[in-house]
Amino acid sequence: MTADVLTSVAAPAANARKRRRPVTLVTCLIILGLALFAALFGHLVFPNATQVNILQAKLPPGSPGHLLGTDELGRDVFAISVAGAASTLVGPLIVAGGAMIVGTFFGLLAGFRQGPTDFVLSRITDLLLALPVILLGVVVAGLFGASYWWTTLLLIVTFAPYDIRIVRSGVIEQVTKPYVEAARLLHLSSWRIMFRHLLVNLWPLERTNFLLNYANAIIAMSALSFLGVGVQEGTANWGRQLIDGEQVLFSNPLVSITPAVLIVVVACAVNLLADALNSREGKGRGR
Repeated sequence: MTADVLTSVAAPAANARKRRRPVTLVTCLIILGLALFAALFGHLVFPNATQVNILQAKLPPGSPGHLLGTDELGRDVFAISVAGAASTLVGPLIVAGGAMIVGTFFGLLAGFRQGPTDFVLSRITDLLLALPVILLGVVVAGLFGASYWWTTLLLIVTFAPYDIRIVRSGVIEQVTKPYVEAARLLHLSSWRIMFRHLLVNLWPLERTNFLLNYANAIIAMSALSFLGVGVQEGTANWGRQLIDGEQVLFSNPLVSITPAVLIVVVACAVNLLADALNSREGKGRGR
């Protein structure tokens, strides 16, 4: 009797969780789909988003033709937010992809070879992890100028150590599995074992870490842009909008609030997507 009661109580809760997961996944995909559309076509939809119009500066939200008002330079907040999706989202995508490629290569090498190779790569990884990203970004900007692509390269270098550690741990776990031992008995080359066999089994781990890196890179690049390091002044970029909105924070707070909300929403959507995919992967393995 007690078991039946517990089953009847647990069943609706389990069904509710199953219903929530697809809703979360669909919501994240919709948000990211809109962000992708803005990144690809934002400049086409609003080609004059960065055009200065002093005569319409500091207009409040709801003004005719300006739903979210204008900033200090008379640029429409909604238009520049849509147009700024490209510079805000493309750079972090390159950062996450570049860090995954570098981290996968050296993580596979360290975990599979072990010994001196693992020791040297681990010490270099520890050194890179100890570097403060924001301070390093300011130093790089001072040496080479506030360049968007220098910032992207810098973040690839500073994000790659996390991938190296994660891939290395996954490889160390996998090398004791029977399929690796069988590949070694067949005298397959180390490179073939690493990139044809180990890499396939590490894909779920790398996919999740790629999405997490992407979310973190969005925040990091926006923070550097806020400091004037990531992009040039006048560029349509959510991080740059945060600092541009300081001058009109009280007359039109949406100049800063809009990009801040967009950064948080997109980063959270990426994180939740990674969590949803990871949950579905775990559920599939359970079956």
